[in-house]
Amino acid sequence: MKFDVLTLFPEMFETLNQSILGKAQEKNLIDINLVNIRDFSKDKHKKVDDTPYGGGAGMVMRADIVYDAYKSVYKEGSKMIYLTPQGKTLNQKKVEELSKEKHLILLCGHYEGIDQRVIDKIVDEEISIGDYVLTGGEIPAMVLIDSVSRYIEGVIKNDSTEEESFSNGLLEYPQYTRPEIFEDQKVPEVLISGHHQKIKQWRKEQAIKNTLKKRPDLLEKYKFSKEEKQILENLKKQN
Repeated sequence: MKFDVLTLFPEMFETLNQSILGKAQEKNLIDINLVNIRDFSKDKHKKVDDTPYGGGAGMVMRADIVYDAYKSVYKEGSKMIYLTPQGKTLNQKKVEELSKEKHLILLCGHYEGIDQRVIDKIVDEEISIGDYVLTGGEIPAMVLIDSVSRYIEGVIKNDSTEEESFSNGLLEYPQYTRPEIFEDQKVPEVLISGHHQKIKQWRKEQAIKNTLKKRPDLLEKYKFSKEEKQILENLKKQN
């Protein structure tokens, strides 16, 4: 998977060279290329923005400069994404969908935004990471790269993504490790029983319980099996 990131602040992406994403780059499983939009400014001061037509506060990034940065990395089949609060909210379904792409170009806005003409010309999809406004698109771009990269084959083990929150419509069950007793609290007995079928059943129950407690809205769309429906009914009675 190739990520080309169009940004005014490429230094912000240093964190992507660490941990799992750093190793994934070393193994050539993902390629993150940072493109400094300022490099395409013809102004001697590398200015990339100007005052908005019609007046108003702030500055707007120029269409011609952003377009030239885009053309420097575009190839046939590339998907261009603009990170903006006006976009559709990123979710697990979209993450998995994007992980099937070969080449993503991510445009990070800044200031008061980007000239609409270049957005209309080059952007395939607008994506937001939530209903709030940040100072720029760099952090949302990092969120998208991190979430999408986890679904690239070889980046992490497949079984690490199959049972995690949102992958199957439910939140994940609680996890435990050593020490067996911490602050007088013991690991649930079933997890040290060695009985795999009972452990599987416990985890299913806990996933439904966790979702009911924290994100009941997810249950409205979840397709329950007969067994899971019974688990949910029992949990509701306990509450």
